[in-house]
Amino acid sequence: MTGYGSQGGKGLGKGGAKRPLKFYRNCLRGITKPDIRRLARRGGVKRISGLIYEEARAILRVFLGNVIRDAAIYTEHAKRNIVTALDVVYALKRQGRLTPTTIGPFQGHHIHST
Repeated sequence: MTGYGSQGGKGLGKGGAKRPLKFYRNCLRGITKPDIRRLARRGGVKRISGLIYEEARAILRVFLGNVIRDAAIYTEHAKRNIVTALDVVYALKRQGRLTPTTIGPFQGHHIHST
């Protein structure tokens, strides 16, 4: 068999049933209390209230949603299906989250800070 008419490929038959996308309802539970505590320590915080963890997850959800949305727009505009690191960098830059010091690892990719 040469594989003609099998599933996959563009324009070759119906292609069979699509797999449903996995939907993680509460994936931010993977951001643990020690993770949030480490981020706070990096920011100079000494003591953390117990109520902060859920609040930090809620803020992180909004922040990541904005970055992922912008990165997906860059990916779609480039007619790609895979989000690259540069898509994320451009999304962060668009939101004003990148400074010349945080661009450091990506300077080989001709990202100009303005």
